Amino acid sequence: MIPPPTFSALHATHGGIWIAEADGRVRTVGRGEAIAHAAETPVVLLNAPLAATRLGYGELSGLDLLELYAFVHPGQFAVPTPAGLARALGLDPPENETAAAAFLLVAAHALLNQLDRPDWAEREGAWTSAATLQRLRWPWSTAVVPRIARPDKAERWLFSRLPEWDEGALRPQPRPVVLGDVETVATLERLVGAQAEPRQGQRDYAVAAARAFDPRVMDDRPHVLLAEAGTGIGKTLGYLAPAALYAARADGPVWISTYTKTLQRQLDRETGRIFADPAERREKVVVRKGRENYLCLLNLEDALQGGFQGRAAILAHLVARWAAYSRDGDMVGGDLPGWLPTLFRKAGSTALTDRRGECVYAGCPHYRRCFIERAARASEGADIVIANHALVMILAQRRRDEGRPLARIVFDEGHHLFDAADSTFAAALTGQEAIELRRWIMGPEKHARGRRRGLSARLSDVGSYDEAGGLAIEDAVQAAGALPADNWLARMADGLPLGPIETLLARVRDTVFARARAADAGYGIETEAAELDGPLVEAAAPAVQALDALVGPMLRLRQRLEAVLEDGPDWLDAAARARIEGAIGGLTLRSRMLGGWIALLGRLGGPVDPDFVDWLAVDRVEGREFDIGLHRHWLDPSKPLAETVLKAAHGVIVTSATLRGGSDWATADAAVGTAHISVEPRRFAVASPFDYANRSEVLVVTDVKRGDLAQLAGAYARLIEAAGGGTLGLFTAVARLKVVTARIADRLARAGLPLYAQHVDPIDTGTLVDIFRDDPRASLLGTDALRDGVDVPGESLRLVVMEGVPWPRPTVLHSARRAAGGGSAHDDRVVRARLAQAFGRLIRRADDRGLFVLLSAAMPSRLLDAFPPGVVVTRLTLDEAVARVASRLSLDAKPGHQSATIDALGSP
Repeated sequence: MIPPPTFSALHATHGGIWIAEADGRVRTVGRGEAIAHAAETPVVLLNAPLAATRLGYGELSGLDLLELYAFVHPGQFAVPTPAGLARALGLDPPENETAAAAFLLVAAHALLNQLDRPDWAEREGAWTSAATLQRLRWPWSTAVVPRIARPDKAERWLFSRLPEWDEGALRPQPRPVVLGDVETVATLERLVGAQAEPRQGQRDYAVAAARAFDPRVMDDRPHVLLAEAGTGIGKTLGYLAPAALYAARADGPVWISTYTKTLQRQLDRETGRIFADPAERREKVVVRKGRENYLCLLNLEDALQGGFQGRAAILAHLVARWAAYSRDGDMVGGDLPGWLPTLFRKAGSTALTDRRGECVYAGCPHYRRCFIERAARASEGADIVIANHALVMILAQRRRDEGRPLARIVFDEGHHLFDAADSTFAAALTGQEAIELRRWIMGPEKHARGRRRGLSARLSDVGSYDEAGGLAIEDAVQAAGALPADNWLARMADGLPLGPIETLLARVRDTVFARARAADAGYGIETEAAELDGPLVEAAAPAVQALDALVGPMLRLRQRLEAVLEDGPDWLDAAARARIEGAIGGLTLRSRMLGGWIALLGRLGGPVDPDFVDWLAVDRVEGREFDIGLHRHWLDPSKPLAETVLKAAHGVIVTSATLRGGSDWATADAAVGTAHISVEPRRFAVASPFDYANRSEVLVVTDVKRGDLAQLAGAYARLIEAAGGGTLGLFTAVARLKVVTARIADRLARAGLPLYAQHVDPIDTGTLVDIFRDDPRASLLGTDALRDGVDVPGESLRLVVMEGVPWPRPTVLHSARRAAGGGSAHDDRVVRARLAQAFGRLIRRADDRGLFVLLSAAMPSRLLDAFPPGVVVTRLTLDEAVARVASRLSLDAKPGHQSATIDALGSP
């Protein structure tokens, strides 16, 4: 038995700092002593970047328990707090912060002792990984390596362990079926289980959803269901039941699309009710995401072989440990713990994913084991494919062109469909986009790092076999020289642009700065692309010529590649065919993008196109410019959504708890594209079964002065203290969020109320929500990302506080849509939807209770119908609101007060 190492531990919060010694002593120390102690000797920490933030110290190194956990249990998640880690390890959570410091040492010994156990499930590959990490001077290696027995023979390394995917034939067309109401309800009952209480609303929902799977009667006339199902109805199983029944009977896939990764994870879990056998479930259910979400094995290999240095190299080896045990290689929202990349700050986790333009497809030695390709092929044979709105729209467009459309689609979180279409069908001619295109065509600039290769290198065999194809490659490479090159931003600042595109961007920059408001200084600025001056309009013509010169050879090259596939030369094996097909797909996508750029430039100086909104922008962060360009969005992005996605489909369900956003069905029709198809959609609505009137209340605080950050911070602190934590605070501006966090975090921590904040704490948003959910005394502050898609039932979320009315930001795009959508009525619809989404975080199950507080005396009464019917809305002072919150929500309320709370808000 190897004796335990002698460590000390450092635990830092907003409320204090503690050092635990190996002999059991724990003492409270100041920041200076803590920093000096950490610098003198390696100390055990839990989330070093977060501890450094709490200490106000730039970089803090030590023995991070999360790194050790990631090594010992790759692919397993633990909430990165002392209590969360304790539960993951089967230990007793510490009762207070002093005990938490001592617990860090207990956890370290528990993890190290796991390495000696014969039943350690993740042993394979550990010795090789630990030995390499020791050479990289990983702080834990001296304690880890002696505890892992050297294997008798060489361990299988990651690239030999991963299974290879098999090429399969295209799936046949689904059989036409009609789902009966009785069998649909029977399938639903099987999924919910015999012990579940029958819910008529869920049954009615499932029966309505089944009609979207009926055979289509006419081309371009899909079966469309718009379904608003209040929280608690069980809409997920409500549409999974007919989807599973259809897939089984028709032998056809159903694509389920979400807006948030949270719902994707929930859906993935729920499909376990359909397929109890894990092996069958892996075959029948696939989570499909964009390429940038997955680990790229070639990038990982480059990193492991010296491409990464220092801390980045350690991250690469921990990711390799995870990849060997990962279900699907998903690094963003998959089974890679979200906190792992954040431990290494900017050490390069994004360089391990598939960056744009880098994939060499069949030219990659790991192509047959590629996570991305495996997911793409698995989705072809799956019954249920879980994806996101943007990917579904892109694939729907591609599949329509190929003659095999996505036929059955469920859009959950349908209230986000408009925003997703807005981003997907937009065009942006910016410096960053243009330089990415240049690199995809020409390859890397001189002295550039990475393995990116241009068209000439990727298609050298085609160039030597097909003369016309080779000439097209040469012409494309030559034409791409007109696109922005490295250091283009520096040339913009110096007034020395090179080439027609850089000259155009320089004129854009001049125009934006000339028209920008002084109040916008330091942040992104923009101006409408109207009444433009001579120099900018004159610069557009040479830019169009340069882009035209690039489009031609790209189209010719695509035609030659298609001809090579048809000819089938001797050297065209499966790998070469896949590589050429990948190049054709890339050329198609980028040719379409170039067409959008040319159309955008063609309108400069001319009459406004009524279908589009065009503007010029300089993107900045804290005064630092990072992009410049021209932007074009559809005034109504539901038009291309209808044309590309809805009309090509056979059946579509668009569903949400707030699909109408507090308005009428006409609003939903306009947002999701059904106003632009020639068939009337079915509509279904069922209210939430929750007793909102007795379980919740809305408080509008009338005496917090707008713009007074001291008052705002004080209001948040007092409300959180009154509730005893359990508060979700929502902000409309990151700057105010940061100021409020800085003012109240220490105060709350001293009261035993942990505070976490998006954009402040060095933790990804998903993990922040996990921490918040895990501790009923914790509170979380954030912005739009936390207003929707956050599911925290129970006592952990009992108070939602919004800093003010969530009016839309007055951008060029918003102004155009406001003018087209009825002026203030458009703004009201936006605000109602945002209020409904924010309120929806509060009550997630029947026994939840809570208060919704709006810190704005200017809340218009006309917008109060955004809240569920029957919910009492009270205007009152901050003092009165604090008293109300304390009496109804505090976990520390006296028994009598707690009983009064339950009576007032409804008994469970």
